[in-house]
Amino acid sequence: MDRDQVATRWRGLTVTVRDLPLAALVAVAPLVPSLQHQGTQLGDVPHRPVDALAVAAVALQSAPLAVRRRLPAVCLALVALGFAVDQVRGYHSVASIALPVALVSTAAHLDRFRRTTAFVASAAYVPLAVALDRSGAREQVSGYLTFYLVLAAAWCVGVWLRQSRTAEAEHRAHAAEGARVAERTRIAHELHDVVTHHVTAMVVQAEAARYRTADPAALDETLTAVTDTGRRAITDLRHLLDVLDPGHDAARADPRAPAVGDIAGLVEQTRRAGQPVELAEEGDPPASAGSAEATAYRVVQEALTNALKHAHGRATTVHVRHGDEAITVEVRTDGTGDRSPAAPGGGRGLVGLRRRVDVLGGELSASGQPGGAFVVHARIPSGTPS
Repeated sequence: MDRDQVATRWRGLTVTVRDLPLAALVAVAPLVPSLQHQGTQLGDVPHRPVDALAVAAVALQSAPLAVRRRLPAVCLALVALGFAVDQVRGYHSVASIALPVALVSTAAHLDRFRRTTAFVASAAYVPLAVALDRSGAREQVSGYLTFYLVLAAAWCVGVWLRQSRTAEAEHRAHAAEGARVAERTRIAHELHDVVTHHVTAMVVQAEAARYRTADPAALDETLTAVTDTGRRAITDLRHLLDVLDPGHDAARADPRAPAVGDIAGLVEQTRRAGQPVELAEEGDPPASAGSAEATAYRVVQEALTNALKHAHGRATTVHVRHGDEAITVEVRTDGTGDRSPAAPGGGRGLVGLRRRVDVLGGELSASGQPGGAFVVHARIPSGTPS
């Protein structure tokens, strides 16, 4: 069993079980000869030999450490009682180290009444000092005050640990929320790309069918194209929904899922929608599509969708160059043809694509050219895995 497995199993144990070793260590520490006279001597009460009450004091100070995180207030109360017995009776056991440990744990893990607990603990220190003084202690007031400040410092350490843990939890929560927002945004863009492209193609094809009623063969071809586009839309949407499924297994993905890097198929589908499109590709695309290839596909898809919407019937050229450092995409639509849009658009597609390209460190521009042509150009750095 390697170290990671041991760590995982250890984290899987209950808090009490994980705190038991510390309690056991404090319990056996007084049995070590070199530590028998190393305990706290508050008040300098004359040392007494070990008896049954000394053993009980050690047990009171060590055993509660097993619940120092589950029941921190109870742990502190019992440890403080054992510490008081240890000091007043003059045992001066090394188990007295449990008191600052209990203070740190209580300040770090107590969820309610922390201020009340601190006040009660401070107030309980006064009768302890009085009891020590009546037992013949030779400690000055400054000594009691110094020891109190040491205990207060232990409490402050626990407060700092609690604040650090809270800040870390908040940071993780913000990071998780940011990741969820980013994922929702990405999914929204994917849905926009898939739905808008296919629905636009279907609208254009359905409009074209109106003018082919006199030619049954042409009408059948157009309706077949509408049906194929609808099936492709369903397949793409099903694939996207499968990815959203928490139980989705990427290794067993549907082989009919859309190939994001299949720009040639995208161009052919647009041609069947009635848009004259020419494709020119340079270089060899990678065997597996990464983020750069997926973004390039979406750029071409959005540009062709806009061509169908706003420039139906105009000649369109798609030029894709797969380089070692970047993928360059240019989609140009001529300025001739029917200027009426085939379907309304909300303008979200190019905005979303620009964000996606920016995330990868690329550039995207979309603007009109002299003569009425419209060009979408993108440069996307390669080597970004999905």
